[in-house]
Amino acid sequence: MDFPQDLYYTRDHEWLRVGEDSQTIVVGITDFAQSELGDIVYIEIDKLDADVEQNEVFGTVEAVKTVSELYMPVSGTLVEFNEDLEDSPEQVNDDPYGEGWLIKIRMSDPSQVSDLLSADEYAELVAA
Repeated sequence: MDFPQDLYYTRDHEWLRVGEDSQTIVVGITDFAQSELGDIVYIEIDKLDADVEQNEVFGTVEAVKTVSELYMPVSGTLVEFNEDLEDSPEQVNDDPYGEGWLIKIRMSDPSQVSDLLSADEYAELVAA
């Protein structure tokens, strides 16, 4: 499993990359999550252009055999969905930390990032 050191992680298996402006973040699901789900066939984002609270559901990932909810890692406004996933949701399986990103958020409370897990802490969580 791959857990890049420059990302933050949630216990619900989302990752977060803080942008250069420290306000905009990119969110996706982890390599562990995509491997557990299997072949991803559809992604639905419910809250585009909406304010969403930390830990609130913002969409779902549908795989061949299951559907999994997606949770906001921090509070903010969901400003962009990776539209490439509409035609190629398998990018989440192929490149979960790159082309398979899900959404971009404008954070309302950057201090919430400190509540998230480091790569090492997340690796311990999934190994347990």
